[in-house]
Amino acid sequence: MSGAIVDRDALLEWAREVRSRGETIAFANGCFDVLHVGHVRYLQASAAEADRLVVAINDDASVQLLKGANRPILPIEARAALVAALRGVDRVVVFSGRDVAPLLTALRPDVHCKGTDYTVETVPERAIVQAYGGRTAIVGDPKDHSTRGLLEAVREQAP
Repeated sequence: MSGAIVDRDALLEWAREVRSRGETIAFANGCFDVLHVGHVRYLQASAAEADRLVVAINDDASVQLLKGANRPILPIEARAALVAALRGVDRVVVFSGRDVAPLLTALRPDVHCKGTDYTVETVPERAIVQAYGGRTAIVGDPKDHSTRGLLEAVREQAP
């Protein structure tokens, strides 16, 4: 496992070190099941919002709850390794449950980044970020890419 893939406690320790140097932290999250160009653009845009980028990835059980019984396609170890390998990603942490709020509350990133399928007003964790003085940013390209669409295209091509 990459040194960039950390547990919650190691992430919080790393964040203390980053902040002690006066650097800022952006936070992005998602399932990242079958990494595609939309994911890459979202994460690159997130990285541009601060000095360092943390990406939180849903564990396998929470992906199944959110996306259905046939997901994830890739196990968490593979999804975390792929995301950690992307330029601009400083740390990857895995979380469980439907909601990233507990991790967001503990980390308190300077910027919480969400994709263009949201507006600042519709981000579920917006109130949490506002309460500690953080900022919410909508980043990435238009939501023209999806894992669901990619999987459908693969099925259509199958013999």
